[in-house]
Amino acid sequence: MNPTHGPCDTGGRPTPPAGDARLGRPTGLGTAAALLPSLLAAAGPSRQAPYGTVSEALPGPARGGPAYAERPWGDGTHSPLYCPLPERADQRLADEVDARLRAWARDRGCDDDELDALGKAAFGRLVTLAHPDTDDPDALLVAAQLNAAWWAADDYYADDTALGAVPARLPQRLTLAMSAMDPVPPVGDLTAPLREAHGDDLVLRLLQSAVAHLGRHATSAQVQRICYSTFAMFVSWTAYAAWRETGEDPPAWEYLAARQHDSFYTSMTLIDVVGGYEVPAELFYEPRVRRASMQAGTASVVVNDLHSVAKDAADENPVCNLVLLIAADRDCSVDEATEITVALHNDLVRDFESSHRELAAVPSPELQRYLRGLRAWMGGGFEWHATNPRYAQQS
Repeated sequence: MNPTHGPCDTGGRPTPPAGDARLGRPTGLGTAAALLPSLLAAAGPSRQAPYGTVSEALPGPARGGPAYAERPWGDGTHSPLYCPLPERADQRLADEVDARLRAWARDRGCDDDELDALGKAAFGRLVTLAHPDTDDPDALLVAAQLNAAWWAADDYYADDTALGAVPARLPQRLTLAMSAMDPVPPVGDLTAPLREAHGDDLVLRLLQSAVAHLGRHATSAQVQRICYSTFAMFVSWTAYAAWRETGEDPPAWEYLAARQHDSFYTSMTLIDVVGGYEVPAELFYEPRVRRASMQAGTASVVVNDLHSVAKDAADENPVCNLVLLIAADRDCSVDEATEITVALHNDLVRDFESSHRELAAVPSPELQRYLRGLRAWMGGGFEWHATNPRYAQQS
């Protein structure tokens, strides 16, 4: 169950080095980012090893290169998706995380039906697949809690009309969600009604509790990074609500512009927290690193759209989906639009591969571990979608 780490990996949060004698210059916080252009110019090709091996056998067609493969998906009738292979599958660890997640959700007020739905979602399996560089169930629980809370907000507030999603109420609900995640300073007798509102809403209770647990594993900077990536995601949700309210679907390019901030990038901001280290902000937000992060997040959310076509099309007030929007834009069949979407996904993953190679020379153990974490998240996310009843029967 223990993953295999590279020589730069540590079990805890690493301390940035004060300097590097080999370079004859400091390499502490901020300096790696400043040196990044010259380091990239001098870099040769490099390949990062995976964290470990998959402990559960994958189907034969999934076998390929050391990190990536063309993998069948859905009912197998469409072209394969090019994506990283999952680096670890540990069902016992996933079950442990899911058991802790269920107990947490029950304590927050989820009823039996909601707990059953949570169990079927298998967030413990998602985070165990997506974060293979740790086997600490409490660290993995942080990711499971936040992903479950984000999914709940999406379903109950934005996406699923059967669960009470009302587009016209979405901005108001998301404003309260932000206040639950990033506490508002006390303002006299106006604070009590806000606290009451937080306590009366299941989604807000989940978000508030998940962020509290996050704070026990993350630095203050990491907590705020995750909050603000969530708030950017919420802005995209308001665009979807406007499109649904007006009945005017956006063109596919506009949808993708919104989707890059409503992607699995938000989940990926947890990679270093769950792994027990921190990517310095100067590197995390460096343009080339951010590009790689967005490529990974967008590619992963396109996998979600591909697996969700039937479910999304069946909603009485259909949500936006890249496949359906391409079909409308190009006046083509859903099957043809699916093939176009697969090709877009595969190009994104190959672009991420190129970004990863380009950044391999940066002398930051934290950055290199994070980039490998992005790759691992894509592979684990695909595996979770391909084996999850929520999606497997839709594609």
